[in-house]
Amino acid sequence: MRWAIADGWTITRRDLAHWANQPGQILAGLLFPVMIVLMFGYLFGGGMTVPGGGDYREFLMPGMFALTMVFGLETTYAAVSADAARGVTDRFRSLPMASSAVVTGRAAADLLNSALALAVLVGCGLAVGWRAEAGPGRAALALGLVLLLRFALLWLGIWLGLVVGKPEALVAVQILVWPVGFLSSALVSPATMPGWLGAIAEWNPLSATAAAARELFGNPGWGGDSWAAQHAITLAVAWPLLIVAVFFPLSIRAFRRLGG
Repeated sequence: MRWAIADGWTITRRDLAHWANQPGQILAGLLFPVMIVLMFGYLFGGGMTVPGGGDYREFLMPGMFALTMVFGLETTYAAVSADAARGVTDRFRSLPMASSAVVTGRAAADLLNSALALAVLVGCGLAVGWRAEAGPGRAALALGLVLLLRFALLWLGIWLGLVVGKPEALVAVQILVWPVGFLSSALVSPATMPGWLGAIAEWNPLSATAAAARELFGNPGWGGDSWAAQHAITLAVAWPLLIVAVFFPLSIRAFRRLGG
């Protein structure tokens, strides 16, 4: 276990060093969610109505925290598939190192990057008037649930990158991510959607995290009488754990089978 952790940290440092050499790409990734906040908060926000009343930007920010974690799936897939396509992953497999280190190192690096993106987005939220009204303890728990969602989606991205292994397939991943991201309560209330579509949005894992974060921050939510709406915090824990339980072992298995 000690050597596995040490090997994983070596891979994490390698990925962080790559980002240090590409500051423009990292900066663009950090500013993209800020642009969406400003666009929805100021361009479209005047036409948005929060169920039960309340400021739309306070409704928006917890949803954007969760949505940004979903967008990170593209970053993970792109990095893993690029390494696989260039033969870097095969070279790692030939080295005397823990087989789990490549995927766990990648996950640690991406989680650190996501924590930085979340910090930038929190700063943006504070600048546009968003506040965590329920106290620092509940706010920390809300941010923890947001990062838990990102941690879970890391393994989906790693698995896709190892199985597909083609950087050009990133467009297909984006086609998957964007509808799933917007078919949720991140930006609008599912009550405004057609009944069947709203039901799907309510059970979206992203909706669970967004709704739980709003509740813990003390921000206005969309309400709803369904089981999913009334037990958002439970689902915000259960969905990520289920995703990890499925895709973590699949990621390790896919790595071990490369070139087999």
